[in-house]
Amino acid sequence: MSCLMEDWKYSEINGNETALTEFLILGFSSLQDLQLLLFFIFLIAYICTLVGNISIITIACLDPQLHTPMYFFLGNLSFLDICYSSVTVPKMLENLLATKKTISLSGCIAQVFFFIFMVGTEIFLLSAMAYDRYVAICNPLRYSTVISHRVCVQMVVGAWVSGFLDSLVNTLFLIGLHFCGSSSINHFSCELPLLLQLSCTSTFSNEMVILTFSMTLGFAALLLIVASYVRIISTILKISSSEGRQKAFSTCASHLTVVLLFCGTAFIRYMRPASGYSDTLDKLVSIQYGILTPMLNPIIYSLKNKEVKTALRKLALRN
Repeated sequence: MSCLMEDWKYSEINGNETALTEFLILGFSSLQDLQLLLFFIFLIAYICTLVGNISIITIACLDPQLHTPMYFFLGNLSFLDICYSSVTVPKMLENLLATKKTISLSGCIAQVFFFIFMVGTEIFLLSAMAYDRYVAICNPLRYSTVISHRVCVQMVVGAWVSGFLDSLVNTLFLIGLHFCGSSSINHFSCELPLLLQLSCTSTFSNEMVILTFSMTLGFAALLLIVASYVRIISTILKISSSEGRQKAFSTCASHLTVVLLFCGTAFIRYMRPASGYSDTLDKLVSIQYGILTPMLNPIIYSLKNKEVKTALRKLALRN
């Protein structure tokens, strides 16, 4: 951080500011001897992400028994995870093998746009899935009328539109910034907080947008998830038989696990105090929610769900 600040000050003081056209992605440069090993590890993780999520989408479309709201949401989540991981992983794999680990300014801004778009959409989609589980467990007799196909489509479209608007507003404010001085990004991808650190112009407007727009929408989605699970857990605890409680909890266990994996690590990444900043921690957390979570989601849903496992066996036997 001090090096970045020194570069910025030097450019400003000497009046020799030069607009940057590309950034140097440091990534895992400190682990030179492990570049090839890391490449294969992340390549395998990415392939597993693609295969797992494509399998979930396929069985959700082909198996008539899975044409329900829950699997409609799950299919969209799997598609989102494919897009989400594809925003950063291919470029990261390229940089692990490249001698010149750079990304253009326009490419970096595009990466930020799609990253925020996918992250925002996933949070909203997870909140919609939480509401779906709430109705299924707390109001099972009204489930088919409350969670109709039309409502499912509206919630999914709302998630995508909300994520897009969040990303669009942040990106428009980002385009107005001027970058000079240090061009090094100590990460394996472009992320909004890192670009704000490299700006020579005031980032006050960007910070206000993040605070008032992104955080407001994010907390609203998180609040819906928390409120849904408070009611869900309260309802489950009122069930007299242990078998009934276990069956009820199993219907939302997979979703709750995914929520904790994704939202928990994203919260650590963006909401911790500045005094706790750590480049290493940033990279580890980003690997968790940007690479591992999209890969683990299909595994979590297939391991916890008998219907998914049955559909996967049918698909395997059909082929």
